[in-house]
Amino acid sequence: MMKKQHNWLDQDIIVAWIFLAPALILLGIFVFYPILNLIYLSFTSGSFTVQGMRWVGFRNYLRLFSDPDFWQVVGNTIFFTVATVIPSVVIPLGLAVLLNQTLPLRGLLRTAFFLPSITSIVAVGLGFRWLFQTDGPINYLLSFLDIDPISWLSSTLWAMPVLILLSTWKQLGINLIVFLAGLQAIPLSRYEAAELDGADGWAKFWHITLPGLQATLTFATITTAIFTLRSFEQVYVITGGGPLNSTNLLVYFIYRKAFAGFEFGYAAAAATVLLGIAFLLVYWQLRSRRDEQ
Repeated sequence: MMKKQHNWLDQDIIVAWIFLAPALILLGIFVFYPILNLIYLSFTSGSFTVQGMRWVGFRNYLRLFSDPDFWQVVGNTIFFTVATVIPSVVIPLGLAVLLNQTLPLRGLLRTAFFLPSITSIVAVGLGFRWLFQTDGPINYLLSFLDIDPISWLSSTLWAMPVLILLSTWKQLGINLIVFLAGLQAIPLSRYEAAELDGADGWAKFWHITLPGLQATLTFATITTAIFTLRSFEQVYVITGGGPLNSTNLLVYFIYRKAFAGFEFGYAAAAATVLLGIAFLLVYWQLRSRRDEQ
């Protein structure tokens, strides 16, 4: 009897591998091989020419970690990520709690808030560039408040907030849907019991909604952080990394080194660092989910 069950188990494993094989092959070709090739490339120097690439060991990493421009870009990226993640989580959370109630035109409002997420970021970037140019609509509106025109995109102080505003607006819809799904999973009986105990709206939000959305909050925070870490289009379209490198983010830094300076090994080393940060964020998410279970 046990032997027959063992044979069936072996057949199940074989069948499972057969069904998994197409997906694993695609993952190997389009995910695992590029990652391994990226890591190998980070230990080389040269370009894809007749001379080819040559092995240089850790020279790219030593140069990278001693490059002041790289550390400035890392600082820009950290500031951009933190300043984008906080409003991109807090604002959709508040909107989700509001739109989870019975409101007039609730479906229309949900659709309106989700539209930025499906809009081309290049088109949105061009729109923001027009809005915040020196003679653009934003400065025109500020003139009614007797505020002098601000050079938004050529100022080291104001260029980064424009990128943060764009990224927050772009991410708002996705996180709104995520939080709405999380709110639907919280049993209504908890709120009813809290009302019987005399809890007000804030108490229900603090003691029921937030604990019920713990896993959702972790997911939204990490996915938003990964989204901001790979930001490229808004920098490319709006600021080009300027002024004075103040809006240069890590992905744009990699792009410039690879396709403007043709330093593919050096760019691969920076990309490997970015990959390591992304892996740490994913590991944090998986560990958080495991601890909650």
